[in-house]
Amino acid sequence: MDPTQLIIPAGILLFSALVSGWCIHRFCAKKREESNKKKKKKNAKGGVDLKIVERLGKTYREKVLNDDQEKGLVENEEENPEVKKKKKSLGSIKYKVEYDFMTSTLTVTVMEAKDLAAMDIGGTSDPYVKVYLLPDKNKKYETKVHRKTLNPVFDESFKFLVPYGDVMGKTLVFAVFDFDRFTKNDEIGEVRVPCCNIDLAYVEEHWQELRSTTGDGHYLGDICFSLRYVPTTGKLTVLVMECKNLKKMDVGGLSDPYVKISLMQNGKRLRKKKTSIKKFTLNPYYNESLTFDVPFEWIQSVSLLVTVVDYDRVGGNEPIGCVEVGCSSTRGELRHWSDMLANPRRPVAKWHTLKEITVEKNRLERILPKRGNLTKALSMEASDAKSAIMKLKKAKSVDEKNRPSVISESSASESNGDLSQVMGSQGSGLQDIEHSNRES
Repeated sequence: MDPTQLIIPAGILLFSALVSGWCIHRFCAKKREESNKKKKKKNAKGGVDLKIVERLGKTYREKVLNDDQEKGLVENEEENPEVKKKKKSLGSIKYKVEYDFMTSTLTVTVMEAKDLAAMDIGGTSDPYVKVYLLPDKNKKYETKVHRKTLNPVFDESFKFLVPYGDVMGKTLVFAVFDFDRFTKNDEIGEVRVPCCNIDLAYVEEHWQELRSTTGDGHYLGDICFSLRYVPTTGKLTVLVMECKNLKKMDVGGLSDPYVKISLMQNGKRLRKKKTSIKKFTLNPYYNESLTFDVPFEWIQSVSLLVTVVDYDRVGGNEPIGCVEVGCSSTRGELRHWSDMLANPRRPVAKWHTLKEITVEKNRLERILPKRGNLTKALSMEASDAKSAIMKLKKAKSVDEKNRPSVISESSASESNGDLSQVMGSQGSGLQDIEHSNRES
């Protein structure tokens, strides 16, 4: 076979291969250009790079860690006797918890306590322990009193009948008291254990330090909600999940709570939204989402003020407590906000303890109903009206004193004339009646 005959088909194949390769290259290049254009359009619309948001969240997370470390150093310095006196310890208590799924029984054993604070003059105490569940407080158990000791051994067990569906919403309380025969028993300290933190499948034994209850009546409850931020659309979604162990606000020992969320910027409220009202409960479950429009340019200057309010049909709605999350917050609130920024488009859920509203009084005056100011304004208006009436009465009395006596005499004669006319008309009426009777 002649080799010149092979050159032509080989050249055709090579040419076709080159053409096909060039077409594929152009096709891929066009695809790249289109994808780049789409990315540019998305960036132009959203104007936000997710990596920038993640870096921002990580910086705030590092800030939280640094604050925690600094606080730990300060606490260590305070506990150092060379810098300051050692912080007074109230002691610790050992307890055991187990749950029987067959009988729905929660068995709590108070085992022992050690290094309790001395409450009596002789440097000892007469301790005993009260055990109960929040938020019910219906059933309270007490251990025996151990005389003149700071390290009592109790070994006493108590049983609570609680269905498994309700036990996770309870909080177990160990309150240690010093018995006094003649005066009121002094509370040494207490330990609160949320049942949701206990693994009920096993028997758990723990030592836990007592905490002071002076000024505690300020425990207002806990709230769980999730935060989700989408930087490209500027949507901030708050999913209010549930509350537990809320403070009792009504006479019957319950509350009618709802959650109000305000979007704040520089102390001013931009928007607010509310959940539904849950009647007669201290552990409401909502599972309601509220969405706010927050451009990425605002994300470092805004915050969310989450307020739990007790609804009252007759009087004013009473706030129970609040939590504020944002870049200007601290500790757990700032950690929640930084986790939200570090994980864009993903919901981040956390529990928060409610705080007193007096801390945010100046800020909340613009948010909550100003019933006090309204009553004050009404009282001012009433006082102004009273003063005006008194002035008119004084002016009238002065005018009457300045009138001449002739006018008073004429007025008296006029009044006498009027009376005579009235009497005359009455007399004529009587005469007409007598005349008609005679004719009949």
